[in-house]
Amino acid sequence: MRIIGFGAHPDDVEIFFFGLLATYQAAGHDIGWVIATDGAAGGEGEKEALRRTRRAEALAGAAILGVTPVFLDAPDGALAEDRAVAGRIAALIEEMAPDLVVTHAPNDYHPDHRALSRLVSDAARFRVPVLFADTLLGVEAAPTIYVDISAHFAAKCAAIAAHASQRPQRFVEAVTGWNRFRALQCGYDGGAYAEAFSFSPRFPFSDIRGLLPPAPPLRPLGRPLSR
Repeated sequence: MRIIGFGAHPDDVEIFFFGLLATYQAAGHDIGWVIATDGAAGGEGEKEALRRTRRAEALAGAAILGVTPVFLDAPDGALAEDRAVAGRIAALIEEMAPDLVVTHAPNDYHPDHRALSRLVSDAARFRVPVLFADTLLGVEAAPTIYVDISAHFAAKCAAIAAHASQRPQRFVEAVTGWNRFRALQCGYDGGAYAEAFSFSPRFPFSDIRGLLPPAPPLRPLGRPLSR
């Protein structure tokens, strides 16, 4: 299969669904990701210099999985106002022909995240199902799908750390607690990590279980987890 992730900003894929993409890649599937905005609003200083810095950081983070991102370079913070980007996203989905796309939740905290979620959903239409990532730190989220990313968590943290301009340690600390909590919701004890997602059935994609990684193993309360 081919799985493509769409992130609004240069570090979003790493924070929200790097583990999912790494899990697919480890299973032999083709992965890639698209970065919608240039990231130039994500810091202090001259905008063009920050744009170049963030592109270099994104390339370094993606290189951990051997991926070269596609950059749309839409203005950071104004994705909803960019009329051209919708057509570019639709063209990319048609060109890349993915079996599954992943993007931000429709109710996530950032306007660019919400805008990208809508743009990807509209572009995907009846061509490909869309999986929505967890909201930041799970606020107002109701996930229906959990993916064990324990084997890829160190790589996820390294990819986040590649974004040095963003004070990445704060995000490493955030995902450590966040992904740990999602694993605990699945009954894990020990040092396991999970990413959570949601899927809204829409014709003709009512059931995508055949496209998803294996679910975390079930463990009845009080019994040890067998892996």
